[in-house]
Amino acid sequence: MSVRYRQPGVVLTDRRFTVPLDHAAPDGETIELYAREVVASDRADRDDLPWLVYLQGGPGFGANRFIGRPAWLGRALKEYRVLLLDQRGTGASTPANRQTLPLRGGPAEQADYLTHFRADAIVRDCEAIRPQVTGGAPWTVLGQSFGGFCTVAYLSMAPEGLSTALITGGLPSLDAHADDVYRAAYPRIERKVAAHYARYPQDVERARRIADHLLTHDVFLPNGYRLTVEAFQSLGILLGGSEGSHRLHFLLEDAFVRTPGGPELSDAFQEEAQSLLSYAGHPLYALVHEAIYGQDARPTDWSAERVRAEFPQFDAAKALAGDGPLLFTGESVHPWMFECDPALRPLRETAELLAARTDWTPLYDPARLAANEVPAAAAVYHDDMYVDTAHALTTARAVRGLRTWVTDEFEHDGVRAGGPRVLDRLLALARDEV
Repeated sequence: MSVRYRQPGVVLTDRRFTVPLDHAAPDGETIELYAREVVASDRADRDDLPWLVYLQGGPGFGANRFIGRPAWLGRALKEYRVLLLDQRGTGASTPANRQTLPLRGGPAEQADYLTHFRADAIVRDCEAIRPQVTGGAPWTVLGQSFGGFCTVAYLSMAPEGLSTALITGGLPSLDAHADDVYRAAYPRIERKVAAHYARYPQDVERARRIADHLLTHDVFLPNGYRLTVEAFQSLGILLGGSEGSHRLHFLLEDAFVRTPGGPELSDAFQEEAQSLLSYAGHPLYALVHEAIYGQDARPTDWSAERVRAEFPQFDAAKALAGDGPLLFTGESVHPWMFECDPALRPLRETAELLAARTDWTPLYDPARLAANEVPAAAAVYHDDMYVDTAHALTTARAVRGLRTWVTDEFEHDGVRAGGPRVLDRLLALARDEV
């Protein structure tokens, strides 16, 4: 049953769909998908408009919640009816977290279950629900970040379902192992940290002071998260967003308070750090993040942790022993997260089994991409902290007809931060209007 309601400027309809857990076994277990249909309230012809499905980043992020018409959505609603899909396991779709995964059984059964939460399954979900939404007509897909990975998989697996493919900050390498991804990532992260310290030089000493405190004290955040120096460094994930450097600066600005027992990390700092570090709201991100790169018999094997050892400048103790700056890290998942974070702690063995898995199947079809006929355009953000630019451009050249817009005007969140401009540009490129 669908439920229709209104917000300023839009009419919303909540929709639910039932799909197979494993699309290769359509008569087996099913899961539920939730989606929110959005149309402009001022369009009398809104029921006749073509469809655009938005695939958000992640993996494992969902809950497309908003009030009114965010800028990119307002632009999309001028031409489309929009479907905001909570990808499997996220938002209001059948959840996958520390509370629900034990319903599957033990860690082995949970790990088997989670192999069905990658881009290929999300594409099959879209194709399963598309006839129910569009009556069988192809739709436009807008893929942000991991949603772009899903879009490239869509072009590989089911291009007949697409009228247009639009990608923002999400062109994956077609064949890179996770190790290749992180070997390219750590130098980018180091550049982002250097740019942050150039903007806020006072943060060099502030970050060193916090790191030194964490190396000499046991700190537990209000939710029980153990704040180690490695966890503190991982706050560098902020540096990939348009406002991230400023947010990190303000977090560091008043980290300490004076107490009768000496300086301590303030409650305000701890509360903000907890909100940034906890995976309670998106545990799938940690569980399947490296699995999205698995495409052959090689395990991912905690790739980000292993590759980090190749970049000793990220070692906090060594940095503090000298006079260099503490380096933050970025978008990476590490085994210690499953010890520090109460939301992940019960899933440690499940994560280990996923990291050791050797039966990953290919996600992309280079031959089919080389013969692509779907109008496609991609925004590639220069020196994107989350997606390697060189990898992205190599993939762009491998997709027939894909037009790219390489820009340093925006960070990874350009589709949100850039208002309607990014979507405007991509639509114009896909339509050969520029």
